[in-house]
Amino acid sequence: MGLDVYEQESTLFFHDHSENVIKDDLITRLISFPNVLITSHQGFFTKEAMEEIAQITFQNVDAFLTGKELINRVK
Repeated sequence: MGLDVYEQESTLFFHDHSENVIKDDLITRLISFPNVLITSHQGFFTKEAMEEIAQITFQNVDAFLTGKELINRVK
């Protein structure tokens, strides 16, 4: 099982907790399982995902600059 987002991740990830006891029972239980992989919100960071993000971004910029319909426009 892969877990890329955890609601309380801001207090757990990107900090050195090697000298601390993690007091979050849920995350402690999850990391104890050998079949659970937690990626601290970086699971998207694959070659394929980054290429797709870049391609869509360039398509959006091109559409904007040429006056075409903005398919990914946020309203």
